[in-house]
Amino acid sequence: MSAPLIVLAIPFGAALLLALVRDPTWAARFNATASLATFIAALALLAAPRGVDGLLFVDEMNAFLVVLTSFVACTTSLFSARYIAHEIEIGKLTALSQRFYHAMYQALAAAMLTALLTDNVAIMWVAIEASTLITVVMVSIYRTRAAIEAAWKYFILASVGIALALFGTILVYLAAQPVIGEGMEALSWTHLRAAAARLDASVLNLAFVFLLVGYGTKIGLAPLHAWLPDAHAEGPTPITAVMSGLLLNIALYAVLRFKLILGGNAAALSPGPLLLAMGSFTVLFAGLMLYRNATSNASSPIRRSSTWASSSSLSASAAAPRISPG
Repeated sequence: MSAPLIVLAIPFGAALLLALVRDPTWAARFNATASLATFIAALALLAAPRGVDGLLFVDEMNAFLVVLTSFVACTTSLFSARYIAHEIEIGKLTALSQRFYHAMYQALAAAMLTALLTDNVAIMWVAIEASTLITVVMVSIYRTRAAIEAAWKYFILASVGIALALFGTILVYLAAQPVIGEGMEALSWTHLRAAAARLDASVLNLAFVFLLVGYGTKIGLAPLHAWLPDAHAEGPTPITAVMSGLLLNIALYAVLRFKLILGGNAAALSPGPLLLAMGSFTVLFAGLMLYRNATSNASSPIRRSSTWASSSSLSASAAAPRISPG
């Protein structure tokens, strides 16, 4: 079994098994153990051969992100063990809820890692959509009015964004089909990158606009950020950490991958100015929101502040490729 496949098999298998574990203590331990095993397997990717392996691939860009994602997921799972146990003790969660939480935690890890490791843009879209649906349910796990409202807001706005990203993905396939041919190869990152110079620039331009707006909603780029504060503030704290530290990164990864395709076509628009404009605006807006949050009596001020800090950091990352060559 290849190294990328092992990285994915662990969280997928753990999610199925955790749905059957009834004891909260054992579920928490198994969740942490599976997350640690995934991290160890991810470290092997640093030494794994670069290239395509079926529908999966490893390169310098995603190998680092897979290690980072599995590391944060591992450390957060350790915190989750005591956090969820405390929530059960004080009556905020039931034993059934904790089984659901730990199983969905591994399912979320599997979805994020799939998005990073797949060589297929359509599978990446499915994985990002799956991560959206999983986090929507996890945000509402407390079943309070505020949590359910935040989950619905997140679901509606993120789903609209993901739908736009799907349309952009279809347009990329439309541009690739005459050059690469029909089938899975026209959806492959490696084939798209190799044939980028021969793709229809006008279709690529339109596709990138939809992709930037669609995945930009998941990143939380202003003015597409409305779901961020409530979703981060109302869900369990470990999920806030995963959303801030990992989930937003996956959408940015998708945008940067498509940027590389446009960068390989001299007739296509330069995506840098768009990324720079939206990223810079979001950094300024997040700074204002951080100041406002620090001087107001908003609920969950720390988690709301972490939301804007994450948004600011990712927006700076989105703007940075404009400065770098290519």
